[in-house]
Amino acid sequence: MPGMKEAAPDIATRLVHHAYVPPAGFEAPQPAVHKASTVIFPTVAALRSREWKDKSSYTYGLHGTPTTFTLEERLCTLEGGLQCLLAPSGLAAIAHVALALLGQGDEVLIPDNAYGPNKDLALGDLARFGIRPVFYQALDTADLAARITPATRLVWLEAPGSVTLEFPDLCEQVRICRAQGITVALDNTWGAGLAFAPFDLTGDGSYRLGVDVSVHALTKYPSGGGDVLMGSVITRDPRLHMQLKLTHMRLGLGVAANDAETVLRSLPSVALRYRAHDQAARALALWMQQQPEVAQVLHPALPGSPGHAHWKALCGAADGGQGAAAGLFSVVFDARYRQDPVDVFCDALRLFRLGYSWGGPISLVVPYQLPAMRSQPTPHLRPGRLVRFSVGLESVEALRGDLSQALAYAFRTA
Repeated sequence: MPGMKEAAPDIATRLVHHAYVPPAGFEAPQPAVHKASTVIFPTVAALRSREWKDKSSYTYGLHGTPTTFTLEERLCTLEGGLQCLLAPSGLAAIAHVALALLGQGDEVLIPDNAYGPNKDLALGDLARFGIRPVFYQALDTADLAARITPATRLVWLEAPGSVTLEFPDLCEQVRICRAQGITVALDNTWGAGLAFAPFDLTGDGSYRLGVDVSVHALTKYPSGGGDVLMGSVITRDPRLHMQLKLTHMRLGLGVAANDAETVLRSLPSVALRYRAHDQAARALALWMQQQPEVAQVLHPALPGSPGHAHWKALCGAADGGQGAAAGLFSVVFDARYRQDPVDVFCDALRLFRLGYSWGGPISLVVPYQLPAMRSQPTPHLRPGRLVRFSVGLESVEALRGDLSQALAYAFRTA
């Protein structure tokens, strides 16, 4: 009632609506972490006029916060893009691209050596939606060209291939697709924006030749700790970005603020860590080539590895001419060995731990049943049992000793 003394708010209300606002101007090495689902508007007019699509303001947590906007912009710098969207995992980023760009009656071309869950997605859910997956030989550009039809709407590239690490002629693959006006998406997790520039494959700063979409599993090198699941979708075309962004919104994709914080904290060291992983992996891959149990070592930077010439042409100038490559290599054990001693070898490793993923500080190992992963012939691979190694940040000497003791233990009576 007018004239009545207003009661003082209770303690709960005063704590919820506390008037203190900290002073502006605080600056520190790491960006602030902003957590929000609800975003507060000062007026009804602001609520009705704010626009989330161009990142000029804030409307809801899923549409971005200062923390996620900062991460997106830094990832664009890493890969040479102009727009970035974040997803809860690398696979979620792949699925997001497929759902945004494909519809009933379309075809999607995927290399036969692609990341397995990408193939599973295409054979399962995309096929169920009336989208036809077609698999092509990654090292055969003529095979890619021959499989393109009027229904082809999206071509996935991967450099190098998953597990077997064949490095394709990425530039020619992009030229083939560009000539047909087909959108090209690259799984750039291995390259990480450091081995080569996905949007500027000529490397001359002209952006004359590059992919349309770069998908990156930030779970790997950008995170670097083996403790975050996140993916990114990066573009340079505003129209394509908006098509992806609207689907991103409709799917309700978002990432946790603390996960974004973790990646932001790790990004400044990504180039140093990538180089350390690379140098250690090359040293160990070369050593494994000399072991009598080994029929073939697969690593793009090693002469004789499938697609090495393509790797050298695209990545060889990086790092002062040493070239750049991730910390992965695979070994094909000689066909005279059955699976049992290979599994014993993996179990006997002490520093290399059994586990999926890569890019973290701990070295990992996984034996793969390759025939179940490929639908097309692999004449470039020696017969035998394949094991993939992800090299962490331990010393090369310690890891070499671990490999040596496991080889001696597993194969001495095989």
